[in-house]
Amino acid sequence: MDSRGKRATLQTVADAVGVSRTTVSNAYGRPDQLNKDLRERIFEAARRLGYSGPDATARSLRRGRAGAIGLVFTETLSYAFADPYSVGFLRGVAEVAEASGTGLLLIPMPPAGGGDSETAVRNAVVDGFCLYCVPKGHPAKELIRARGLPLVTTDESDDPSIPYVGIDERASARLAGEHIARLGHRRVAVMVDHVVGPGVSGPASLDEQLASDCADLRGRLAGYRDALEEAGVDWSSVRVVAAGRNSRSASASAAAHFLDVAERPTAVLAIGDVLALGVLDACEQRGLAVGRDISVAGFDDVPEAGRARLTTVRQPMGEKGRLAGRLLLEPPEEEKVPRIKLPTELVVRATTGPAPH
Repeated sequence: MDSRGKRATLQTVADAVGVSRTTVSNAYGRPDQLNKDLRERIFEAARRLGYSGPDATARSLRRGRAGAIGLVFTETLSYAFADPYSVGFLRGVAEVAEASGTGLLLIPMPPAGGGDSETAVRNAVVDGFCLYCVPKGHPAKELIRARGLPLVTTDESDDPSIPYVGIDERASARLAGEHIARLGHRRVAVMVDHVVGPGVSGPASLDEQLASDCADLRGRLAGYRDALEEAGVDWSSVRVVAAGRNSRSASASAAAHFLDVAERPTAVLAIGDVLALGVLDACEQRGLAVGRDISVAGFDDVPEAGRARLTTVRQPMGEKGRLAGRLLLEPPEEEKVPRIKLPTELVVRATTGPAPH
C-alpha cells in the first residue's frame, strides 16, 4: 500500500523512485536494460510499498508467449508422482521443457470434467496443452480447442486433427497374450484397474471393459483377446477382474477372485505392471511359485518390474513424454498432423513359464 492506503501499482513505484513506468517495467522484464544500483532502488521501493511486480498473465500476453505448457490428466495430483509409469512420462516432458527454459503446469481433472478443473484449463497461462490419459469425449479437449492453443494427446482418438504420440496398444498387448498361449496356458485371468467407472472392483465382463472411454484399456484387452482366441481359448471363459484402482495393494486384494477358486487360472495378464506386481504379492501370500504354479505378465516395464523379474511389454515412457513436449514447443512445419506410434517389445523374465499339468 502507498501512503494513502491504496494498492501499490507500477506507477506508484515509478513515482517513489522518480523514474518512468517503462523503467520500472524493465527492472522486472528486461533487467539487462538497467544498471544494478537502479534495479535495487526500484526493488527496494517495491518491497516498501508492497508491490509484487507486473501481472504475469498480462505480461505473457504482451510477449505473445507464456513460457509454460499445460499437462492435463484425469487422476489426482499425488497419483502423478506415485505411479511409476506417470513418473517416467512426466520426466520426459520435463526434460524437454527444462531444455527450452519452459515451465510445466500440471492440471488434474475428474474423469467426467466439471467444476474448478475446467476453470483451470480456461485460465491456464500456457502456450499449449498435452492431454495425458484423458478419456475419449472428455470436455478438456473442447475447452482447449476453443482457446485456439496447440494440443497434443497420448490417447489415440478418432480425431485426425490432433497430434498424437503413443503406441499400438492392441498389437503390443497381443505380444504378451501370444507368449502366454505359446506356453500352453488355456485357463487365463486378466487384471484391470477399473470397469467403466473408477472405484468398481470385482469380476467384470468384456463388454463392460470395452465400453470404457480409456483407449489404453480397450486396446490392451482387445490385444489379449486376439491372441487367446487365436490359440483356441474361449474368451467367455477368461476371468476379467477389476482392482478398483491402479494400485498394488488393490490388485493383491482383487486377485482373490481368481486365486481362491477350485479351477485357478494358470496365467494372469495384467494391463499394467503395478497391477501385475500386486498379483505377485497375492501369489506369494498363498505360497504359489510364480513361473511354475502360475504365470504372470504385465505391461509398461516400470523400474520395479525388472527387480521383480516380471515378464512384461516394454514401452518407451520417457521418449513418449519427450516427443509430446517437442510437438508442443517445436511443432513441425509440414501440414500433415503428426501421428507417432513408438515401438514396443516383449521382455520375458522369470514370472512366466509352461502351463502346469
